[in-house]
Amino acid sequence: MSRPAVIALPLDLFIAMWNESQGQKAPALHRDIACWLNDRLRDGDPRMLIMAFRGCGKSTLTGLYCAWRLALDHDLRILVLSADEALAGKLVRNIRRIIERHPLTADLMPTGSKDQWANDRFTIDRAMELRDPSVMARGIEANITGSRADLVICDDVEVPNTAATAEMRERLRERLAEIDFVLTPNGAQLYLGTPHHRD
Repeated sequence: MSRPAVIALPLDLFIAMWNESQGQKAPALHRDIACWLNDRLRDGDPRMLIMAFRGCGKSTLTGLYCAWRLALDHDLRILVLSADEALAGKLVRNIRRIIERHPLTADLMPTGSKDQWANDRFTIDRAMELRDPSVMARGIEANITGSRADLVICDDVEVPNTAATAEMRERLRERLAEIDFVLTPNGAQLYLGTPHHRD
C-alpha cells in the first residue's frame, strides 16, 4: 500500500471554490463523494469505485478531483480510459478547462509553448521531465502498452458497445487487466459507472 498523502487543501473545499467561481452550489451527494475521495487518497487506497445513477455528476466531480490531484502533485500522470476515445476526451477537456479557470490552479499552466495543451492530452508545468503527459485520453481498445500512469480513471468503460454479450465482457476484462502494466507501483485506479446489466 502506498503511504498516506499529505492533503493541504481538502477536495470538498477545492470543489466549493470552483462552484463559487462558477456561480453554482454543490448538492450534498457531491460533498459526500468529495469527502470519500479525499479519505481514499489520505488512506492510500489503490482501488476505488463510484457507482451512481446517471446525471449525478460523477464525471464532473472526477474532473475536479483530477485537477485537485494535479495541484497537489505537479508530476502526477493521469490516464483516462472510456468506452471510446471521444468519451475519454470529454473528461480530459473538462480537467483542462478546470485547470485554466480554477482560482488555485494558475501555477499549473505551462509557461512556455503550449504544444502539449491539446484536447486529448496535456502537460502542466512540472519539475520532472516525464515521457507521458500529465493527462491523456484513450479508448478501452486503444494500445496503452508503454504508457505509465500514477492514476487511471475508468469512466464508463462498461457500456452496451463493450459489454452487451458474455464474449464482449470477457474481452473488456482482458483489456482492463492491462491497466496493471501501466500503473506505477503506488498507482491507483478509479472506476466510474452506472449499473446497467446483471452481469
